[in-house]
Amino acid sequence: MKSLISFVIRYIPRKYLQLVSHFFLRILAIFYRGKQVNCNVCDHSFRKFLPYGRKARENALCPKCLALERHRLMWLFLQKETDFFSKPMKVLHIAPELCFIDRMKALPNLDYITGDIESPLATVKMDVHQIPFEANSFDVVFCNHVLEHVDDDILACSEINRVLKPGGWGIIQSPVYDLETTLEDKTITDPAERERLFGQRDHVRKYGKDYAKRLSQSGLKVKENNFVKSLDKALIEKHALPENEIIFFCTKG
Repeated sequence: MKSLISFVIRYIPRKYLQLVSHFFLRILAIFYRGKQVNCNVCDHSFRKFLPYGRKARENALCPKCLALERHRLMWLFLQKETDFFSKPMKVLHIAPELCFIDRMKALPNLDYITGDIESPLATVKMDVHQIPFEANSFDVVFCNHVLEHVDDDILACSEINRVLKPGGWGIIQSPVYDLETTLEDKTITDPAERERLFGQRDHVRKYGKDYAKRLSQSGLKVKENNFVKSLDKALIEKHALPENEIIFFCTKG
């Protein structure tokens, strides 16, 4: 199972996986029935979650809604640390995750818009370098696991800052590694070399501990929130949350 999932996510483009993967995984969910872990996004329980990743992580992917560890952590953060589920808000979700789309769309307090340059799940086709909305349009912007793919991450964040309303906020997650500074070399275009240096064939940089400081160059105010460190170990184990994932919480600058 690990090898199969690793092969699929490495070589099949994300836009195709988004269309079909949930159908196959929901069949697998039948074989993972149990009560040992619970997905707090879809509220289904299993004996364990599926492995996931190019170097497959155990107990990672919910076979029902496709939430990963980071998605379950973000959902819990939104529930416990924000008024996202109760306050009227206009939301832009860039590169929307399948596990969130229907649930956020169904929230009566949200005016929820999804956008992406290629995802078949998004309602608006858009380039994050040039977001096609007026300034001060959104109360909230989500943009997760996008910036490691784009040509100019600072420009993309400047656009997010532009479309946020005064007092608006967002969450911008990316893979962050144990490096002092971000590794980037725009002359590297060979997919195999990008995979070796940056972790994936479609990554153009590898973020380090300077992630928040780097994004702040855009005008956004970016804070590192160690929300997971405030949680009980039993809750972390129940939802299989990532114990070292920092929430990068941004506000309009």
